[in-house]
Amino acid sequence: MKTPSDTQRTVGRPREFDYDQVMDAAIRQFTLTGYHGSSISLLSQATGLTAGSLYKAFNDKRGLFLAALTRYVDINNQRLESSLSAAGDGMQHIRILLDHYLANSNGETGRLGCLVVTSASELASGDPEIAAQIARLMKRYHQRFVRYLQQGITDGSVRADLDPQATASLLLVVSQGLRVVGKSGFSLQQADDIRQSILRLTLP
Repeated sequence: MKTPSDTQRTVGRPREFDYDQVMDAAIRQFTLTGYHGSSISLLSQATGLTAGSLYKAFNDKRGLFLAALTRYVDINNQRLESSLSAAGDGMQHIRILLDHYLANSNGETGRLGCLVVTSASELASGDPEIAAQIARLMKRYHQRFVRYLQQGITDGSVRADLDPQATASLLLVVSQGLRVVGKSGFSLQQADDIRQSILRLTLP
């Protein structure tokens, strides 16, 4: 399977920079200042590459943004799936998902925000490609909640009278909303209050 760096090398450009480091720097810049607020000059400073090198590697700012968004989603999904692999029943999976979103809505990570949420609020209404990508992500997140709620109902760790589809929608809204409020500061007590409210809703 080819990595983005491999793909770039096959079209004739020798590897001149650490792709992952550049992507991580771009992710942080786009998350901090948004797509429109991230000028090529700022991105050049953040990544350590000249404007010419950025254009050569990614064609334009939009190309760099799409590559950064893809890496951001992939990395977060890998970390989350690694945590979920240790879970047993359905409720344990829900707890891990909830704790993941709560943890990422606290402290410096919370204040930095989420590139997916930033993209959805800034670009989805005016960019059909990004809108479709965000919609696919939200559908995947929703289906994951549904899957674990259904598992919990089957194994008895989740209330049997819950509607998995409706409850998954609620959990999706809460989890993504956490990333929004986290940018303005989110206390550990608030996080625990939300955790307990969700548990009271879902536990038998």
